[in-house]
Amino acid sequence: MQFDSFTDFIAMGGYGFYVWLSFSSCALILLGILFSTRNDTKRILSAVEQQIAREERIRKAKKEVSQ
Repeated sequence: MQFDSFTDFIAMGGYGFYVWLSFSSCALILLGILFSTRNDTKRILSAVEQQIAREERIRKAKKEVSQ
């Protein structure tokens, strides 16, 4: 479909409101998923680092007790 002007493109033949609303809703949802995933990844990596540090402290404590 060709449009004669940018205004016609925005109007989308009278369906512009619905087209741009659905487009922006989809974009917001995808951005939300992106940020949520990044946040979850940081949280999981932090938990893994804490678990590794905890296990290392336990190993050191067991080593000191056995000596």
